[in-house]
Amino acid sequence: MRLVLQRLTRFLCRWLFRVELRGWEHYPHHEPRLLIVANHVSYLDGMLLAAFLPDLPVFVINTHVARQWWVKPFIAITRHISVDPTTPHYLKTLIQHIQAGERVAVFPEGRLSLTGALMKIYEGPALAADKADAALLPVYIEGAQYSLLSRLGGIARRRLFPRIRLTMLPPRRLSAPPGASRVRRQQLGRQLDELMVELAYVGMNIDQPLFLALLEARERHGDSRIVLEDAQRQCLDYRALLTRAFILAELLESDCAGQRNVGLLLPNAAAAVVAILGLHLRGQVPVLLNFTAGSHDLLAACRTAQVRTVCTSRAFVATANLDAHIAALAAQVTVLFLEDLQPRATLPTRLRGLLRARLPTRSFRRMAGTVRADDPAVILFTSGSEREPKGVVLSHRNLLANVAQVRAVFDITPRDVVLNTLPLFHAFGLTAATLTPLLLGTRLILYPSPLHYHVIPELAYERHVTVLFGTNTFLMGYGRHADPYDFFNVRLVVMGAEALREETQRLWAEKFGIRINEGYGLTETSPVLAVNNRRHHRNGTVGKLLPGIEHSMETVEGIADGGLLCVRGANVMLGYLLPEQPGQLYPPRTERGLGWHDTGDIARIDADGFVIILGRIKRFAKLGGEQISLATVEQLAANCWPEHQHAALSRPDPVKGERIILLSTRQDTDRQELIEAARRMGLSELYIPRQVLTVPEIPLLGSGKPDYPGLRRLAEDVMA
Repeated sequence: MRLVLQRLTRFLCRWLFRVELRGWEHYPHHEPRLLIVANHVSYLDGMLLAAFLPDLPVFVINTHVARQWWVKPFIAITRHISVDPTTPHYLKTLIQHIQAGERVAVFPEGRLSLTGALMKIYEGPALAADKADAALLPVYIEGAQYSLLSRLGGIARRRLFPRIRLTMLPPRRLSAPPGASRVRRQQLGRQLDELMVELAYVGMNIDQPLFLALLEARERHGDSRIVLEDAQRQCLDYRALLTRAFILAELLESDCAGQRNVGLLLPNAAAAVVAILGLHLRGQVPVLLNFTAGSHDLLAACRTAQVRTVCTSRAFVATANLDAHIAALAAQVTVLFLEDLQPRATLPTRLRGLLRARLPTRSFRRMAGTVRADDPAVILFTSGSEREPKGVVLSHRNLLANVAQVRAVFDITPRDVVLNTLPLFHAFGLTAATLTPLLLGTRLILYPSPLHYHVIPELAYERHVTVLFGTNTFLMGYGRHADPYDFFNVRLVVMGAEALREETQRLWAEKFGIRINEGYGLTETSPVLAVNNRRHHRNGTVGKLLPGIEHSMETVEGIADGGLLCVRGANVMLGYLLPEQPGQLYPPRTERGLGWHDTGDIARIDADGFVIILGRIKRFAKLGGEQISLATVEQLAANCWPEHQHAALSRPDPVKGERIILLSTRQDTDRQELIEAARRMGLSELYIPRQVLTVPEIPLLGSGKPDYPGLRRLAEDVMA
């Protein structure tokens, strides 16, 4: 009877929920002891596992849940263990059933998710699997959280029969070295937690073009879901966003036909997102140009990426005083103003755009042709903080992989309101702060400049912002100028692009009661590599590496407590476009082989997996045979004079080979204060700069990072 019910349930699930199975070939038919672990997003989860697993498992059910009258009919037709997780007999019962050779299924979260993302992971299943010498079989359930049987009412749009995807990973065993029971328990629990995070990442579909991922989000959250808003209060739902993208794609036909890469010089506004999607609909690659760079860098970027047309806006050019840049560009490429396209948007064109938005998948394939996940999706440029910018080619899979990695560690929901002030030409602003909310059905507010320190806190207060992205420089500016109540609704602040200073963390904690989550990444990795979050956070680190990222630590002479961090993963770029060889793609490669990327950063990873960035290898000075981190010198100055900005540089020295100079906005600097601060921090005298130069300001790049080439020129001028 149970076999008949299983087959009937399987048929109904396939028909009603269009269930897609991925990785089901990994099921271990001959594994004698097996513990199945899955995320828990709805009351459908047990039925889905019972219907599709080849062997009907024994389900572990909370005693309090099993007593509910409406649960009894479902568990009556399944094999189950009713246990109370708060009692010591829970693990003993679980171990006995596993050792008896039964397939046992358990939800390590112990409860239904209230966010759709992973919640707290309990150690119990890890300990049971270890004691019973059982393999763990991870299964990820995606889509059931949008059913009526989830707990996301009022958070996400729920439907009667949403599309569901079940992803299975190969079975694996947990292992921990013998030792104290408490330490061993923690290590096993950490391994299970990491497995569940990896499962959440693998359960996302990254093998598709970005546009189809957007259509998947639209299907889940509805056409009328408002997902995009800008400073002009232009609000777009999915239908309006797609319609405008299709219209723009047609309008660009006469000006951009036959071109592979098309430049975009646009601010954070709805038009920029529409332009990116419009070019994707044409099968073209947006090249996001840094409008804070000089004319020389803009022209170099166009040459490197072989751009023949740059799309921009007259209103933006006038507001940002970019007339000189546009004049320089116009001498080399065609400059296309989006306002000039509006007269071409006739009624038939608008109607075709509306019709195509009604049938977007078919229209996309007809207009864009065959677009694969590994095709280029966008070209960005490195910050140029150390040398001339290089083009970074990111594929659709790169971007979607990083979105999936971020989703696996953060519980951002459709009920959130995300404020992004970071420019889209910066990978952090594009992927984490723009694409992630768009693909989650979360309302995204774009603001054109992160430097409006008085306006942005007021905007966050007025628009009930709950999630904020920024850099240390920008967050310090907001913190100093904001009213203590401006961020009353903010629950998540994510910071990257530069190191988090202690005074910034302290200011936000004391003034707003908010903990900043510091992360780390590179343009070449789409960009996020590691980040702190609510489930795992440790001050002084950039968090744990995201799931799906392999890493290696290469030995660096003179550095004993760290190594050169190299990474590999689906989020690592397709390759570089070099200024000296335009159009030629150079895939990432290290001594370990193709696909590995040398981050250029010296890092250390502690016993719990948290990453500590010691500094860029190019930002170390060798003094007295020892590698001295210039980032540590800057932190020393920040601890000494927290109200001012500082930057450290190394300069040639005829005697010692190198010497360190410090540029500071503080007047009347006293080197003795640095010496005393170094003693308090336990630093050697080698970290004390030989010379301190007073400058009016520390020049910054558009991303908020210090402009080190500009700083070198500034130091030369001051010392001349």
